[in-house]
Amino acid sequence: MDTSTPWILRVFPLLASLREYTSTEARADAVAGLTTGVMLIPQGMGYAMLAGLPPIHGLYAALAPIIVYALLGTSRHLAVGPVAMDSILVASGVGTIAAVGTESYLVLAGFLAVIVGVMQALLGLTRAGFLVNFLSRPVVTGFTAAAAFIIAASQLHQLLGVPLPRTHHVHRILYESLTQLAGWSWPTLTIGSVSLVCLLVLKHRWPGVPGALLVVVAATAVVWHFDLTQQGIAIVGSVPAGLPSFRIPHVGSTLFPQLLPIAATIALVSFMEAISVGRALAREHHYEIAPNRELLALGVANIAGGVSGGYPIAGGLSRSAVNSRAGARSQVAGLVSAVIVLVTLLALTRAFYFLPKATLSAVIIAAVLGLVRIRDAIHVYRVRPADFGLLVLTFVATLSLGIQYGILVGVGASVFLFLVQTTRPHFALLGRIPSSDTYLNVTRHPHVRTFPGIVVLRIDAQLYFGNVSFLKETVRSLVQDAGEPVRAIVLEAAGVNQLDSAAADALQELDEELASLGIRLVLTRVKGPVRDTLCRSGFLDRLAAEGRIYMATHQAVQTLASRCELPNLSPEPEDPRAPADRIGCGTFSEPSTERGPQTSTAR
Repeated sequence: MDTSTPWILRVFPLLASLREYTSTEARADAVAGLTTGVMLIPQGMGYAMLAGLPPIHGLYAALAPIIVYALLGTSRHLAVGPVAMDSILVASGVGTIAAVGTESYLVLAGFLAVIVGVMQALLGLTRAGFLVNFLSRPVVTGFTAAAAFIIAASQLHQLLGVPLPRTHHVHRILYESLTQLAGWSWPTLTIGSVSLVCLLVLKHRWPGVPGALLVVVAATAVVWHFDLTQQGIAIVGSVPAGLPSFRIPHVGSTLFPQLLPIAATIALVSFMEAISVGRALAREHHYEIAPNRELLALGVANIAGGVSGGYPIAGGLSRSAVNSRAGARSQVAGLVSAVIVLVTLLALTRAFYFLPKATLSAVIIAAVLGLVRIRDAIHVYRVRPADFGLLVLTFVATLSLGIQYGILVGVGASVFLFLVQTTRPHFALLGRIPSSDTYLNVTRHPHVRTFPGIVVLRIDAQLYFGNVSFLKETVRSLVQDAGEPVRAIVLEAAGVNQLDSAAADALQELDEELASLGIRLVLTRVKGPVRDTLCRSGFLDRLAAEGRIYMATHQAVQTLASRCELPNLSPEPEDPRAPADRIGCGTFSEPSTERGPQTSTAR
């Protein structure tokens, strides 16, 4: 948002959306908010169960955070609230510290939301939203797919009506469920399976219909009418009515360090999920969102949820998509959804008494199936197999080590792969297109012409302490593998954006090594930041004094070919009016245009 905008509009983007608000937009927001709110109620209750909390806490997490985000967020379509990913992360983190169902568990879940909110708000205030870039798309795809399997497996005990271990090991849950085949509650499995099938059919055939609410209402009516609780079907039971109490959750100092790793994971993962959805919807509707402002808004929303009986929240993919398709025009749609939740808390909680838990589990499973994106995995494999390897590694690590450590393995592996790639950067031998001053990669363009005794080399990466050895080895190999004596090496630096002190020293060492072999090193197309570093090292003055640094690759090759007396190159005489073809520590001046273009487009 422009800095000339009044501060009140910068603080509350919702007010900026309302400056030219029309009755048509109000009606659209009302319909979208109603649709999303109706969808949010069963999802929120189900996700709370997934997090190990009573269902009512899912509604608590869907009230204050929505209002706060609607006031502070820059996305007009992002629907925040409980999501499956955060819920399973809460269960995996808090479940190792406190027993599910205890008061301590509830307090820790709320305190975790406060920590997540503080982290996100601080990242937003310090404009550190770039940190989410470490969660690369392949890592997120592998992580979410594995998390979807873990989430679905965690709901089997509700679908089968038998006690199963709370673990991230899917194979163990499946094994334990099979060993208890005789104890399965077939009425529970029937109503859960029918609910799941109905949810999937409604989502596929009529995506605009609030399928989750319809299935929840139908399942509740069936259990109540036929008194299926006598058949062993577990129900939600009494749900407390009224607004949540506001309190600042407090935990002991010994528990705080244990919550920090899971809080950091949730803070980054939830922001990644929210910003991905928000950006996609913003592009679709032709407006911009501010990533750092989104961090701040999500952070304050999480804090609000933590002090009002909720737990960590994020921007939900499915609800945001429904909000967009339903015609939302502004953040007012979120406020309408909050009103729906508010009415439910005040007047409708008794209607959930006979709601079967198996149906809520079906709602969760239907929602997380969208996290398994087979097409995305295939696309990653086709585009870059190395990234597909990251995806698979993250998937396997998440299933074997757990959600918290799986994402860390994926991030660590992606950073390691990046570092390995920078130590062995791409390079290309260049040749000249006949009757042109353009130089291209000889491997990709075999028709280009090379010059006996002159090696033209381009490095496509920054040079730093991690890859200077590779540069030296590459040049040595080119000299050794050349079919004839090498008289000069032209190092085109157009692809080198940065140079550290180690690389500057390595270039000087390489120059001395080549000079001892009678080989002349020449640099061309050196960028300003690199030139500055070479100047401070003293190497640039030496190159300039000896006429070994040029603005254009072709000019360097012409001069070297003339000195090496190579045939059929037709070198042009040097023009005294264009002294800037050779440069030193001074400023760049453009070469004379009377001699034609002097830049080299090396691809």
